[in-house]
Amino acid sequence: MKRLLLIFLLLSAIAVEGQTVWTLESCIQYARENNLTIRLQKLNSELAKLSLTRDKAAFLPGVSAGATHTYNYGRTVDMYTNEFATDRVRSNNFYIGANVTIFNGFNLVNSYKKSQLEAEAAMLDAQQTSDDISLSIATAYLQVLYAMELVNNAESQLEITQLQVDKNRKMYAAGSVSQGALLTIEAQAASEESQLVSAENQLEMSILTLAQMLDLKDVSGFQIAVPDISTLDTSSFLLMNPADVYAFAEKNQPGLLASQYRVQIAERNLGVARAGRYPQLSLNASLGTGYSGASRRMTGYNVNGVDTIGFTSESLTEYVMMPSLDYTYETTPFQDQINDNINKSVGLQLTIPIFSRLNTTLAVRQAKISIESATINFEQEKLNLQKTIQQAYADASGAYRKYAATKKQVAALEESFSYMDQRFNVGLATPIDYSDAKNKLATAKSEMLQSKYEFIFRTKILDYYLGKEIRL
Repeated sequence: MKRLLLIFLLLSAIAVEGQTVWTLESCIQYARENNLTIRLQKLNSELAKLSLTRDKAAFLPGVSAGATHTYNYGRTVDMYTNEFATDRVRSNNFYIGANVTIFNGFNLVNSYKKSQLEAEAAMLDAQQTSDDISLSIATAYLQVLYAMELVNNAESQLEITQLQVDKNRKMYAAGSVSQGALLTIEAQAASEESQLVSAENQLEMSILTLAQMLDLKDVSGFQIAVPDISTLDTSSFLLMNPADVYAFAEKNQPGLLASQYRVQIAERNLGVARAGRYPQLSLNASLGTGYSGASRRMTGYNVNGVDTIGFTSESLTEYVMMPSLDYTYETTPFQDQINDNINKSVGLQLTIPIFSRLNTTLAVRQAKISIESATINFEQEKLNLQKTIQQAYADASGAYRKYAATKKQVAALEESFSYMDQRFNVGLATPIDYSDAKNKLATAKSEMLQSKYEFIFRTKILDYYLGKEIRL
């Protein structure tokens, strides 16, 4: 059994050591490569690029070719001989045609420029989605770190209280303390044990949330690296100005730039709608040829006597005679017909819109409304960005002040609790006084941790809007 237990512990240690420890940077990188939402946005960006290629190719001529192979039965007029045919007739037709738009009210130009803007906007949307998910992952990562510190704090508090419980049990057995004092300190330990379980549950849920945000199929054994953030770096924050952060973000934030592009897209849509009021001019050209089984040519003749075909003007007994001929024919060869039946055409087609059942007018009005709507959305995005930055700065500033205050409070309460612990050990303080001092210290430490991670998170938001990589 000892050998089996030793082998089990060794294998467990090897398994733990072989697990991947996720840093914040590796979590963000993994999400950018594997997150389904980001992948969908990237596919949308690829579709927008394909649409751009399609609208660019619309400037090129359209070329098409075709061929037919037909058998006709019954009486019909052959298209190549222009004669009646009653037998089965085989016919072939070959053609190639091309057309190119010369002018269509700048529809092609506006559509192409609109597709350029849509491709840029789609790429920015993908970048914005990636950044948003990166920021969400950073939030979840910090939440795990915060939960870890809460667990450590709860364990430390419980350990101190448990020492007092063991000591008071011995003192109670010796008759030095009352049963009420022992029960009070045991109740304190039970309360702190419950708080530890709650902190551990919160930690497990935080780890599960982060792992699920990465879309991991197996979240068992998920571990994160714990960076050293025992001290807060406030140097960059103290030099930060919210107006400067907004000025930078306004020119570089992908979501805001995409919203600005959509105003321009709406303007191009107006140009596309107005194109319906202009004439359209296109150039067409075609080349064709064909074959008909009814097409025949003479190959020779035979003389079969003579035939009377009339009389002379001088006498009705003077006949006009001519040889009686029997002709022989053959179907005109395929190659000869292909060469002989070649036809070419070149033409211009002009279409002038007169009345389109108000379609063009309504499309123009809708496009103008879309421009106004896109402009309002853009201004709203700018306003929301400004509010978000101002709020993040205010929250970071408040969290920093609270952290500084609670840090001093924790230091004072630690001294107070140390003094209370000494008094309690010599029986000069009641268990209630001891528990009260300890609870105040635990609450202060919890508030200090909360303000600490609140400050870190808000500063990461500000760093994000300054274009900095999210890292700890």
